[in-house]
Amino acid sequence: MGEMHGETSRRGAFVDRAVPPTLGRHGYDGRSWPCLIWRMDGGRLAISSAVSGGGLGIVEWILNAQVPSDYRRTDPAAHVAEIAAACGLARTGAGLLTACDVRGYRRASDGGVVADATVGIGQPIWAADDAPSRDYRPGTINLVVQIPVRLSEAALVNAVATATEAKTQALWRAGVSGTGTATDAVCVLCPQDGRAEPFAGPRSVWGARLARAVYAAVSEGLGAGE
Repeated sequence: MGEMHGETSRRGAFVDRAVPPTLGRHGYDGRSWPCLIWRMDGGRLAISSAVSGGGLGIVEWILNAQVPSDYRRTDPAAHVAEIAAACGLARTGAGLLTACDVRGYRRASDGGVVADATVGIGQPIWAADDAPSRDYRPGTINLVVQIPVRLSEAALVNAVATATEAKTQALWRAGVSGTGTATDAVCVLCPQDGRAEPFAGPRSVWGARLARAVYAAVSEGLGAGE
C-alpha cells in the first residue's frame, strides 16, 4: 500500500471528534516497522476481536502494528504487549497485527462514524471453506471504527457484524475471491456515557452510517493495492 492515507467524507459533521492515529515504530527481526496508534483520552467503550486486549471493555489505546509476511512468532498477544510497552502505551488497550503497510491506511466517514482500514488481500479466504490452519498469520484487513454515540452491548455486537458485512461487500464489489483473510480483526469504539443506542444493524441510523464508512474505507484500500 502507499505511503499516505486517504480520506472519504460524507455528511461529516462529527469527523473532528474522531481520534486520528499517530505513527510509531517497533522493532522485529532486526528491522524497524511502522505502527498506528490511536490514543483515547479518558477511554472508550470498545468491542474488539484484537489478538491482544480483545473482547468488550474500556480501552485507552488501539495499536495496529505492521509485521513481515513471513511472521514467525506463535505468541502474537505477548508480542503486541511488548510493542505496546515499547511505544509507551500503558493501562488498557487492544492490539492488532497486519502484514500490509499501515502507513497506507484509509479513512472514511459518514454522518459522524469514522472508519480507519489497513487493507491487504495477499491471502483471501472464503469463510465457509473447510481449510483450517494451526499457523498464525498476521491479519491483513484491520478495521478501527469510531462511533460518536453510546451503543448498548447488543448494538456493539451488531456493529461488528455490520462492519464485517460491509467489508465483505467491498471485497465482492472489487472482485476479490474471498470474504476476507483468515485473521482479519475489527475494533468498534464509542463513548462510555450517554443514552445507549439499541441498534447498529445495516438498516439502523448508526449501523447504516458505519456500513457506508467501512465500505468506503475498504474499497479505497483495495483500489490502492497492497
